[in-house]
Amino acid sequence: MLISCGLPVSGAWATPASLAHFATRAEELGYHGLWSFQRLLVGEGQPMDPVYQSVLDPMVALGYAAALTSRVRLGVSVINIPYVSPAVLAKQAATLDVLSGGRHDLGLGTGWSEPEFEATGSVPEPRGRRVEEYLAALHTLWNDEVASFSGELYRVPPSTMAPRPVQPGGPPVLLGGLADAALRRAGRVASGWVTSSRTTLEQVARGVQIVRRAAEESGRDPDRVRIVVRGTVLAGERDDRMPLSGDWEQIRGGAQAYAEAGVTELFYDLNWDPLIGGPDADPVAAGERAEEIINALAPADISTSG
Repeated sequence: MLISCGLPVSGAWATPASLAHFATRAEELGYHGLWSFQRLLVGEGQPMDPVYQSVLDPMVALGYAAALTSRVRLGVSVINIPYVSPAVLAKQAATLDVLSGGRHDLGLGTGWSEPEFEATGSVPEPRGRRVEEYLAALHTLWNDEVASFSGELYRVPPSTMAPRPVQPGGPPVLLGGLADAALRRAGRVASGWVTSSRTTLEQVARGVQIVRRAAEESGRDPDRVRIVVRGTVLAGERDDRMPLSGDWEQIRGGAQAYAEAGVTELFYDLNWDPLIGGPDADPVAAGERAEEIINALAPADISTSG
């Protein structure tokens, strides 16, 4: 199982200096990838976890990290597709892929925040059709000499988008979602499944089976489908609801449990630690705590069962 970590994009930790330091430090330590996430705004009176109170734009943050690194992969978990047209995101993702030398992974979701839907003039439904049309539009823009797509929700007139991504076929697309239909879709049409921060170990294990079964039924190799878990880390305080909490041994044990469930990649998301990613956290203390965690959990030999 590959080990990645979250990029500093939330709260007191999300500064230019932190982005520069932790991006380069993660690469030095051998982490496989760096991951960001999207949160546009918080509605007045909307209950929201501290991690979501102040968040950098995920694609801009990844572009910043791309300029400072040369090997580590750069992923987003996730861009909510109702907020932006496929043509705009295709251009952003292709640009990031070109500037990073082909290191971008693109996670997509359909969103859940009503204030964000209102602010972007969007709606998520119909979710299934929206995702499949969006993927078709992305792929024609990235791959076809003359891109063209006509669906019920999205249209791409005959056109050309350049430059094309470095990675053949475009950046790997991973789909979020926990409903059975979303899991089957990830196995059938995407490079894999990326979980939310609230997905339990039991839900992950069940999701792996559904995703891989759908891939196999579609004639795809289920072992080549990626399963990426966004794991929230709480160091020093054990919480049985969080596999990645407690001392270093307990956190590594939680990572091993994900591997045994069939996960192919785990990223430690330190943004969820309120002492790091909270809006009122002390920036110096946040950086010191984050440094201790990424050093202690630097990639080790965590094998995937089966």
